[in-house]
Amino acid sequence: MREDSSVDSVVPTEPQFTERSSKGTMELNLILGISVIGLLFALYLVRDVMKRDTGTPKMREISDAIKAGAEAFLKRQYRTILYLAFALAAIIYILYAFVRASNPNDPTNSPSELALWTTIAFVLGALCSIAAGYMGMWVAIRSNIRTAAGATKDLNSAVQPALRGGAVSGFFVVAMSLLGVAGLFAIVQWSGVAKDVAKIPLLIVGYGFGASFVALFAQLGGGIYTKAADVGADLVGKVEAGIPEDDPRNPAVIADLVGDNVGDCAGRGADLFESTAAENIGAMILAAGLYRANSQVFESQGLSILSILLFPLVARAFGIIASIFGILSVKAKDTEDPMKALNRGYVVTAALVTLGFFIASRWLLGGEYYFNFFLCGVVGILTAIAFVVITQYYTESRYRPVKFIAEASQTGPATNIIAGISIGMESTGYPILVIAAAIVGAYFLGEYSGLKDAGLFGTAVATMGMLGTAAYVLAMDTFGPITDNAGGIIEMSQQPDAIRERTDRLDAVGNTTKALTKGYAVGSAALAAFLLFNAYIDEVRNYMPSFTGVINLNKPEVFVGAMLGAVLVFLFSSMAIRAVGRAAYAIINNVRDQFRNNPGIMLGTSKPDYGQCVDIATRSALREMIAPGLLVVGLPVAVGLVFKWVYIASGSPTYGASGAEVVGGLLMVGTIVGILVALFLNNAGGAWDNAKKFIETGAYGGKRSEPHKAAVVGDTVGDPFKDTAGPSLHVLIKLLSTITLVLAPLFI
Repeated sequence: MREDSSVDSVVPTEPQFTERSSKGTMELNLILGISVIGLLFALYLVRDVMKRDTGTPKMREISDAIKAGAEAFLKRQYRTILYLAFALAAIIYILYAFVRASNPNDPTNSPSELALWTTIAFVLGALCSIAAGYMGMWVAIRSNIRTAAGATKDLNSAVQPALRGGAVSGFFVVAMSLLGVAGLFAIVQWSGVAKDVAKIPLLIVGYGFGASFVALFAQLGGGIYTKAADVGADLVGKVEAGIPEDDPRNPAVIADLVGDNVGDCAGRGADLFESTAAENIGAMILAAGLYRANSQVFESQGLSILSILLFPLVARAFGIIASIFGILSVKAKDTEDPMKALNRGYVVTAALVTLGFFIASRWLLGGEYYFNFFLCGVVGILTAIAFVVITQYYTESRYRPVKFIAEASQTGPATNIIAGISIGMESTGYPILVIAAAIVGAYFLGEYSGLKDAGLFGTAVATMGMLGTAAYVLAMDTFGPITDNAGGIIEMSQQPDAIRERTDRLDAVGNTTKALTKGYAVGSAALAAFLLFNAYIDEVRNYMPSFTGVINLNKPEVFVGAMLGAVLVFLFSSMAIRAVGRAAYAIINNVRDQFRNNPGIMLGTSKPDYGQCVDIATRSALREMIAPGLLVVGLPVAVGLVFKWVYIASGSPTYGASGAEVVGGLLMVGTIVGILVALFLNNAGGAWDNAKKFIETGAYGGKRSEPHKAAVVGDTVGDPFKDTAGPSLHVLIKLLSTITLVLAPLFI
């Protein structure tokens, strides 16, 4: 990172930085108002979905079983997460208030104030993340029955409740994230606890950490649950017993349908909640630096520090309005590919987000310098589209990669797995080129905007652009598990084949949208991680002015920190995948035992005990999620504190590396490796899944053929890749950034 493009510190010297005037009040009111509008629209969607038909008594019986299992798991999971979060909150307060020495560059006048507000922000971020995730899943498990009932009428009657039910999650996530950050900012500003307005973002970074902490456990626990149930249901049901997917004779089928909700709805919602929260705060930290470097220019145009600080939040607020119009524009004809209707809504949303960026840039960044930053936002929007296209290429059955894996299935599971691994590795290439182009392009657009040291802020604006459509994208993501559940309800309630064919079409689209949003999530994580890394550098410079802003890998301590960051990604992935294997082992044995001990299940004369598999998946997921999560939180803290002690014990030599610099190395390399491994896991798993579905359409012998059995094995290998370890790495990437942002003062 260039020294002159870093923020010297966010310590303002001009008197106007300490003003608490009415400047910025309109922007703040607008942000809070649009956030409330987003929540009200979500409530409107809840009402719209809940008034729809709930189908036959048999369909409601199945839906109620899914609902009970999902709610029971989520309550137990969130209770466990809350215990961990409150324990960590107490540790944060103790470290800040009693262990860490006061620093003259602190954003508050006393260590106790800094400790209190950091802890409050952490707890609020955790609670908001839980609330957003739970609300999204609450609606999803009530939308599935209404989507199934709608499918008995026509395609549009199924598409609308599925997308609108998913949109509730999207709007709760984005609006609550924005409301939390803006509300915290307003409260801290009103309290007067911060030395100046520019330092308020440093006081509320805990909000992003709290959101990340919850997201990691929500995504990891949900991913373990859903894939353990899925692997158990597929291997025994499809391969051994030869029964169709979602067959009511399969004892693991309800656990599988529950898993779609706790993994894909609640887990992904928490993932994107922490993405938007952390990116908002990181962009505000860099915005403070931009104002510091160009204060006279902004003053001459009548722009206050609050206008610049709140620009990221205003741009995000316009994204909520854009997504509302996008959701309302989706209508599907019965003869139409449902994906086309969803794509039209995305195009509407992206176009309106672009317009919103233009308005926000022109209004808040001044008439002379705004255009390059508007272009940075466009770069982010185009990056999102590029990730969607690349993910489609590697995971849809129309294209070479999936067909290659399907062809390899003709010679057995081994060649299927070899082909899938090779495709997964190949799939990292194009996304990295896109990320590189976005970062470099946005950086130079910022540098040549006419403002001093604006390159890094340009990359922040690009990240904002990519996340501008987050509410709509999350709606598309949650559309997947809702339609998957609807198909299961139709199958288990033994509806006519014509209706099952309709839900199969929706399920295929849902698989595509889930794969696309995983690509979107990892792309946004990459841009957000670069933004947060630079926010970390700026924060360290604030607390330690002697820090040059350079992370030097030539220093042995920094190199060791970088290696630890890389190995953390592999250890975490290993623990997540192994957890799925252990839980699936228990479910497989239970399903086999039920088939063996109760022959009437296969004959259709008696019902399996679905609750046994639900209970096994619940207990396994809650137990297995703890160790990988604590590893991710504990390693950066341990590295920072140990190398801080080594640096001080050796006399703080000029050639040495402080704990903060070593953690910077861990953060930098851990992020890069995490992005690559997440891309590999997501795309390999998605390609294996769709290779199986391609064969099920009749290719290479179709269902129950030997190539199909090989493809099912490959799909089960890919399940923990794409739905457990891969999505959890999105969160890990950002959690590393938020935990280091919060605890950076302890490493100095």
